[in-house]
Amino acid sequence: MRTKPALTDDDVKTMAAAAEAYAVDNQWKVTIAIFDDGGHLLHLHRMDGTAPISVDMACGKGRTAVLGRRDSKIYEDIIKNGRAAFLSAPVLLMVEGGVPVVVDGEVIGAIGVSGVKSEQDSAVARAGIAALGLEADR
Repeated sequence: MRTKPALTDDDVKTMAAAAEAYAVDNQWKVTIAIFDDGGHLLHLHRMDGTAPISVDMACGKGRTAVLGRRDSKIYEDIIKNGRAAFLSAPVLLMVEGGVPVVVDGEVIGAIGVSGVKSEQDSAVARAGIAALGLEADR
């Protein structure tokens, strides 16, 4: 039997606080969703003034990143590069803003963010991951 790292409650709180602080510092109103390695929601916060649809979008981006084991932007790029058939792939939201949390090569969770430009959403997610002393894969 193998063992692998897992997100703790404290890890989730640390990531959430750092991601929200980064968004506030940039005056961005976003929704932040954090997931475990099975795509189960551990944290959700929609900041005041953020569009309600951002909840579904942040969740979709985060689940796509964790279940696909890669940044959701990769799927967006595949489609942009002409592979339209990929639109039928069984992932949830193929738009930048979902970033996996990786420790020792293991995807242990993900952060999905929505509310501003996709690259800004991704920056908020990466700020949350960086708070754990980790660097998000690109």
